[in-house]
Amino acid sequence: MITQHPKPLAHQPQHEVVKYQEQKLQELLAYLSQNSPFYKDLFAAHQIDINQVKTLDDLRLIPTTTKEDLQKRNDDFLCVDKGRIIEYSSTSGTLGSPVTIALTEIDLERLAYNEYNSFTCADGSAADLYQLMLTLDRQFMAGMAYYSGIRKIGAGIIRLGPGVPSLQWETILRLKPTAIVAVPSFILKLIYFAQEHDIDINTSSVKKAVCIGENIRNTDFSLNILGQKITEAWDIRLYSTYASTEMQTAFTECGEGRGGHHQPELLIVEVLDEHNNPVAPGESGEVTITTLGVEGMPLLRYKTGDICHYFDEPCGCGRTSIRLSSIVGRKKQMIKFKGTTLYPPALFDLLNGMEEIKDFVAEVYSNEIGMDEVLLHLLPVNYTDECDRKIRANLQARLRVSPHITYLKHDEMQKLQFPEAVRKPVKFIDKRK
Repeated sequence: MITQHPKPLAHQPQHEVVKYQEQKLQELLAYLSQNSPFYKDLFAAHQIDINQVKTLDDLRLIPTTTKEDLQKRNDDFLCVDKGRIIEYSSTSGTLGSPVTIALTEIDLERLAYNEYNSFTCADGSAADLYQLMLTLDRQFMAGMAYYSGIRKIGAGIIRLGPGVPSLQWETILRLKPTAIVAVPSFILKLIYFAQEHDIDINTSSVKKAVCIGENIRNTDFSLNILGQKITEAWDIRLYSTYASTEMQTAFTECGEGRGGHHQPELLIVEVLDEHNNPVAPGESGEVTITTLGVEGMPLLRYKTGDICHYFDEPCGCGRTSIRLSSIVGRKKQMIKFKGTTLYPPALFDLLNGMEEIKDFVAEVYSNEIGMDEVLLHLLPVNYTDECDRKIRANLQARLRVSPHITYLKHDEMQKLQFPEAVRKPVKFIDKRK
């Protein structure tokens, strides 16, 4: 049976963490072998005796689970009767068809606990008032999680939703939130709006921002171009986060700003190479997770598709759990363009750093011989022939290759970034076969 969560383990010695996780791993294996159609089949197909899996190292005896498994056999991951499902959430479908994640009452409590820890880690307290600049509908788990976690802290909440800089600023000036939760590129749009309308952002009540969905740091924890642009204009503290619907858990930065903290009571984390071997601290690998405390749709050795680095030395905040870097890229989104290997986050960082570009969407597609081609949809600050030459020269110098470029007007960019029913701005379109 799934049990309630103990006191947070992130500050505890490693031997205490391992002891707890190994106990919960054995409980999870027993639970899956009794209740999960997918994992029953997996254990049988690979002749896995779950009684032989006793330590974290023994996890290597079990095959990994992939996004494709979830897409093909979504319902077979459900471990409870459908009458016990309280909430259905879904992934955004960035890497293929969306996946539905079903949550029980216990799972919703776990989700709130997860975000309680996350916002506390990001220096949140009952004295804060958070303005949520994101959707809480459309089966978006994150919005619901943030709301639940903030309530658990005892802080105030303003549910304003995404977009509309004018309304965001009117609300900030009227209700005086101390913190915002938003996509970093939208924070930049708030800054531009304030500058155009003579709003002094540094006298506003907002002192910190919990950043979701996009990187604000490089893998060495320094601010990337987007993070630099925000903090150069607005004197606020930024906290980076990483999460996914499938793992129902977040990695959130503390005030040290040196990676997202693992919550050991909620997840077992492995960072694996392409042969499913663990990588060393500081090396690139795929984030692979085993959920603890999930009742509805637990996952065992699930490969997220996200490539990152991890670091295991204790943090200055006192937490001893591992920390994840910003996501280098998604395994399926790697681009091989004219002999150059490129991940979208690196391309985004380059485009964010070009003063001639106000906004962008990157598109990748297959050409007639099956090779990757890159098309950049750009919204220029002020289009001229000289602007075009500067953009193309900069891209050639930095990428060593020349992507295709099309220039859009503001309304065209809005339609491209916000097609019907999307939950966050589209920055990358993958049309490869």
